[in-house]
Amino acid sequence: MASFPTCSADELTPLLGLAANATAAADYICTRFTATSDKFTNTTYAIDNTYLLFSAYLVFAMQLGFAMLCAGSVRAKNTMNIMLTNVLDAAAGGISYYIFGFAFAFGGPSNGFIGKHYFGLKSIPSSSYDYSFFLYQWAFAIAAAGITSGSIAERTQFVAYLIYSSFLTGFVYPIVSHWVWSSDGWASASRTSGSLLFDSGAIDFAGSGVVHMVGGIAGLWGALIEGPRIGRFDRTGRSVALRGHSASLVVLGTFLLWFGWYGFNPGSFLTISKSYNTSDAFYGQWSAVGRTAVTTTLAGCTAALTTLFSKRLLVGHWNVTDVCNGLLGGFAAITSGCAVVEPWAAIVCGFVASWVLIGCNKLAEKLKFDDPLEAAQLHGGCGAWGLLFTGLFAKKRYVHEVYATGRPYGLFMGGGGKLLAAQIIQILVIFGWVSATMGPLFYILKKLKLLRVSKEDELQGMDMTRHGGFAYIYQDEDSSSHPPPGFTMRKIEPSSATPSPIV
Repeated sequence: MASFPTCSADELTPLLGLAANATAAADYICTRFTATSDKFTNTTYAIDNTYLLFSAYLVFAMQLGFAMLCAGSVRAKNTMNIMLTNVLDAAAGGISYYIFGFAFAFGGPSNGFIGKHYFGLKSIPSSSYDYSFFLYQWAFAIAAAGITSGSIAERTQFVAYLIYSSFLTGFVYPIVSHWVWSSDGWASASRTSGSLLFDSGAIDFAGSGVVHMVGGIAGLWGALIEGPRIGRFDRTGRSVALRGHSASLVVLGTFLLWFGWYGFNPGSFLTISKSYNTSDAFYGQWSAVGRTAVTTTLAGCTAALTTLFSKRLLVGHWNVTDVCNGLLGGFAAITSGCAVVEPWAAIVCGFVASWVLIGCNKLAEKLKFDDPLEAAQLHGGCGAWGLLFTGLFAKKRYVHEVYATGRPYGLFMGGGGKLLAAQIIQILVIFGWVSATMGPLFYILKKLKLLRVSKEDELQGMDMTRHGGFAYIYQDEDSSSHPPPGFTMRKIEPSSATPSPIV
């Protein structure tokens, strides 16, 4: 927050000479100066809070993007189910994050592992946080839960969504965000007490690790423990594509997520009115916000184009769904270093992220791992690459502006290996923490028979068996042997006959 000079009547009186009313004049001038200064201070608070609230709205709009992306990526018979889980992520996550999550994440002063204040937003607003900050962080928390829901789509009981979503947003995710983003966190680059990890702290500006890896690794364990969908692999172990029913919804969801990412990454500055006190009056945090939006855009665009041509060479098709996933993979990767890298480096990030996603998908297919939205590969794999990328390409000037002077920066930029070491530690501890918490949770749910639906429900589709009817009347290609009751539309294939000329 910007600070303004103070006015002292004692200092001002001598400057007004020996006039009899000099003291009164000095008091009056200082009173008016102080009032003006307070107005500037209040305006700065208002601008920054409005900026943060607007960013929170953008990040929350990503839930609609997740919903559309998930709906288009599953078969029509499970559309209502996956849409309902996305609503549930926001609703259940809102309550759990309000009661426990925010306190565990940002309840300082506390220890390096977990926060211990602000349960139920007690003592909010304060000099540290306002309600806008809670809203913004809640939107991040439910984004992590939304990632996980895609990995276990089309075969998971509704009660399992309720349990895992509340646990993830109320405990698992907040602990990681405390480590990396809180001023008390042991790995935080913003730590104000105690020593920094490798004299650097882990730089995860907007959450390649905190959000994307947490959601992706949770989804990895959920899908592994639950097993693949019926029909995903044939008896010989060969992969069988269970295609989503609507590429239109996938594209719509992707564009909504793209739009929301401009709140996700640039919004993570939390404020916009900060000056960097340089000789250029036009350069400040507002410039860094714009640069972050540019790096985000370039990484996503590069990943999309790389995926387009790579998949064309590998499989012979121009596949819009693959391009959308590649685009999102680029966004997930750049999220860590978006504020501390040059635009040209973002292009490198997006290019590599595309190949990371392609490689993870190939590995998943060989291991017979079934993730309908490629969420574990996309968010987990590309998120991990994003953390490594930051340790390699973070620029000295930007690191010092965003964090503090004298900090280590990217290895390839001449900053040594300390930042990269901190990034590697972050990857390892996130994988270990999420595995140690979400893995046992999914295993317990499986043993209690609360995780997976019955074979009959899965074949017929959960829209009909669990939610009272289909989202719309449609018949999947693979459901001809299990036709749903009632009227269904059939696909009309183009006729090979030559049409008659119109007379």
